[in-house]
Amino acid sequence: MKISGYQLFWLIFTMEFGMTAIFTLSPAVFLAKQDAWISMILATLICLFTTYVAVKLSLLYPEQTFIQYSQLIIGKWLGRIILVPYFLMWVSVTGVILREYADFVYISLFSSTPLWIIILIMLGAIGYVTYTGGLRSISRCSEIIGPISMVGIILIIIFSVKDWDWLRILPVYSNTGFLPLVKGSLTPASFLAESFMVVMLIAFMSKPKRAMISSLLGVTVASVAVLAMTLIVIMVFGPNLPSKFIYPLYSVVTYFSVMEFIQNVDVLVVLLWIIGIFIKLSLYLFITSYGTAQLFHIKKWKHTIWLIAPIVFVISLLPRNTIDTMSFAKSFWHDVIFPINLIGIPLLLWIIGTIRKKNRLQ
Repeated sequence: MKISGYQLFWLIFTMEFGMTAIFTLSPAVFLAKQDAWISMILATLICLFTTYVAVKLSLLYPEQTFIQYSQLIIGKWLGRIILVPYFLMWVSVTGVILREYADFVYISLFSSTPLWIIILIMLGAIGYVTYTGGLRSISRCSEIIGPISMVGIILIIIFSVKDWDWLRILPVYSNTGFLPLVKGSLTPASFLAESFMVVMLIAFMSKPKRAMISSLLGVTVASVAVLAMTLIVIMVFGPNLPSKFIYPLYSVVTYFSVMEFIQNVDVLVVLLWIIGIFIKLSLYLFITSYGTAQLFHIKKWKHTIWLIAPIVFVISLLPRNTIDTMSFAKSFWHDVIFPINLIGIPLLLWIIGTIRKKNRLQ
């Protein structure tokens, strides 16, 4: 299951763009108003740092996954203890993302279809692609889906041009200040920081040295796309309305038509969302299943899919509504996982691992 730097780029771009553009614009605009685009730039810088740390950590042991080298860096038992919050994160987040996908599709397309059927269809799709081909199949899918997402982004920009009002992004900075901009950047930064997944992917690269440029480029392109969507939302609706919408980007796309005869352009956003979610969920399922097999020394890692998938399905049914899933994103992901799992522990492991490597060389 070897992947190239090109495939890693599309994997990161595809999984980063969809959810960040759909879910993080509302809280960013609520806190930073018309300067939300500045918050997106700050979020990009934060994420580039976390991605850099994750890649540098993995390149200390490029032939091993996070499950293996974390135990080498800080010892077998302490390493296993540190892995516990990551497995809890991967399983719970997979279930919540699956539910967020189902809620969005239910609201926008299939309001008469039972929610559990929508969840089960996607779970079956990601289970199939993960079981049959593993990371190789997922990366090949991203090579097709990634460019399609890019074309969709370009079309959204083109279709929305006639509704832009540049005056709606003024004044710059003077009405907000530094602290609201930083607070507004944290939610998108926490979503973009899912590029931390590279700690489980670099071991499968045919040329690990290309991991840094591929990862950082994938994050940068996805962030620029999210920045463009943020500007579009503000220039179309202004700084007040988007903060009241659950999905501001979707609301913007439903607002405009093309030459008065092309309607229902919102299907484009739904398509981008679904294909991005497919890649992200597939990656999470693969990482969780493969990591579980490595931790418990299970020879055939694909067998763990049959254990992980039902757990994910049950978790996806637990939230009562969209408010519950968003509360999870705010209280658990934003306040706990982001600072500890995605920044704190990787940074600590990188520092310790680097020191231990230097001591061995001496």
